[in-house]
Amino acid sequence: MYTIGQVAELFHLPISTLRYYDKEGLFPCLERQSGIRKFSERELEALRVIECLKRSGLEIKDIKQFMAWCLEGPSTYPDRKAMFEARKQALEEELQQMQKTLDMLRFKCWYYETAMQDGNEDRLNAMLPDHLPPEIQTLYDNAHA
Repeated sequence: MYTIGQVAELFHLPISTLRYYDKEGLFPCLERQSGIRKFSERELEALRVIECLKRSGLEIKDIKQFMAWCLEGPSTYPDRKAMFEARKQALEEELQQMQKTLDMLRFKCWYYETAMQDGNEDRLNAMLPDHLPPEIQTLYDNAHA
């Protein structure tokens, strides 16, 4: 069993956040001894899932729904899976957009490094849009897709 302070330290969260989660019902089986919250491995795993869902962009109200489904039992497996599938899809799309952004940044770093070496952009402009070195062409193409 862990105290709220220990859990806060383990997860690098403010104690106030853990209290808020408790108040919102995200730890439905949380034990109290003499009014002091005692977190078990069950709550730690719940917290890992809560933090994952938060990072994925899910709102607290939706996380509460997930926790309610968990209490309802196996009949909600399809709902829970659908929630995770939707978040996975959203993150995959976000990652794809981030990859395009990263590729543009990499391309522009190469571009300006080359321009500085050449002292101008003439050679670079002659290469654009489809006569770049192969690895740079890949970055350029993805960034402009």
